[in-house]
Amino acid sequence: MSSFTYQFDTPSYKGTSTVSTGLFINGKFVEPVEKGTIEVVNPVNGKVITSVAAGTAADIDIAARAARKAYKERWGLKVPGVQRGRMLSKLADLLEANADEFAALEALDVGKVILQPYMLACDVTACAGKAFRAARNGDVSSSIAALRYYAGWADKIQGKTIETNEKKLAYTRHEPVGVVGAIVPWNFPLTMLSFKLGPALAAGNAVIVKPSELTPLTALRLCPLFVEAGFPDGVINVVSGYGSTAGQALSEHMDVDKITFTGSTLTGRKIMETASKTNLKKITLELGGKSPSVIFDDVDLEQTVKWVSHGIFMNHGQACTAGSRIFVQAGIYDRFLKAFTEHASSLKVGDPFARDTYQGPQVSQTQFERIMGYIKSGKEEGATVHIGGERHGNEGYFIQPTIFTEKEIFGPVAAIIKFATEEEAIEQANNTVYGLACSVFTRDIDRAIRVAHSIEAGTAWINCHNSSELSLPFGGFKQSGIGRELGEYALEHYTNLKAVHVNIGHRL
Repeated sequence: MSSFTYQFDTPSYKGTSTVSTGLFINGKFVEPVEKGTIEVVNPVNGKVITSVAAGTAADIDIAARAARKAYKERWGLKVPGVQRGRMLSKLADLLEANADEFAALEALDVGKVILQPYMLACDVTACAGKAFRAARNGDVSSSIAALRYYAGWADKIQGKTIETNEKKLAYTRHEPVGVVGAIVPWNFPLTMLSFKLGPALAAGNAVIVKPSELTPLTALRLCPLFVEAGFPDGVINVVSGYGSTAGQALSEHMDVDKITFTGSTLTGRKIMETASKTNLKKITLELGGKSPSVIFDDVDLEQTVKWVSHGIFMNHGQACTAGSRIFVQAGIYDRFLKAFTEHASSLKVGDPFARDTYQGPQVSQTQFERIMGYIKSGKEEGATVHIGGERHGNEGYFIQPTIFTEKEIFGPVAAIIKFATEEEAIEQANNTVYGLACSVFTRDIDRAIRVAHSIEAGTAWINCHNSSELSLPFGGFKQSGIGRELGEYALEHYTNLKAVHVNIGHRL
């Protein structure tokens, strides 16, 4: 089986990583049926790092049959929750033991340098702007924490005994869905994979993972750790491939009982349509956002500028929760714009492995061109570029931190818009088809809670942004998705609820 070895010699990490580049099905790496490959590109310079196997419908079919067999014969409720939890905990331990290597791989094919939206396992202020350290202490540590969190839930998924009458025993039980297809995005490949694997495996499901074709390396590197952690063959399968082939096949397959997807609203619609036309799969969709940050006159300006910057520029603006619509009350607008501009101008763009880098490259040529296209459209539509808006450097996919004023545009750039009243701010914040997240900045706690409750979004932060917890659910309103990830709520989407009626005295 082919593999790829990369020698890291950087200021932040020195070491060697070897990644098998095949498909991981039924406990081993195999070649794809059609022998196709996908080039993995380094976004720092646009050069090919390696090629990995391109799975197609035939490979998805093999993986689905392996997952179904494993679920029926050696997984599910045949393995007690305490044992499933031990395996998840062991997987977390193994990931932790190799954390620097996984962080380096994330920096290599994602260009990742900064904090993720789910900053669960490290202090934001300790990680922000620390480049490789943020990938290590942010994405990787959050992945480890998620696996450990759901390891603890594995033996606590319980039903209820429900009183009816003296001649009947009635209770509920939560049974695994069966085979779960997990389609993982490119912006947080390891973190999103852990957020999906954790509850799926804790509940006793078998899983087929389809990582993004842009960023497959950490998913493939994780596969030997599945074996070492003790998961039976076929319980976890990883099929790299394009969304239009492998992803579509996974959504269509009649032996897949659920799809969990993080990505664009357009693709989410296709998955929902496919699920309805096949076996009515359960679906969890975490989709796009256009999140508002609402800033009132009475804020702590220094802290607000730092949090709002983290909200929009984190992960190079490539986060579904990015606070790209910044509404600032008139009384503080000029002061905020000046301070925010100074802060954004101080952010260093460059090599993900450099110790002082804050913002790395966009993930791909396609994303780079899309963002530059949004910036161009914004200018043509009358928006004012306050700072940035241009390419950074001569190679790779780097874009300057960008601030627009006066007009809102689509894309991972900050648009700063003035408002007068609370009512006006709420109306503008809700003027979108999305409803993933929002943030409110004010010293008035009554107003903070009132506005947070009024904005139509699945997550509301008060005096912070992109600061989540594993124990709280995450998901969107409106066209930002269906279902929830994280917390106990996520487990509901990976189980089927059964009501059991036991006759203990009724006679006909």
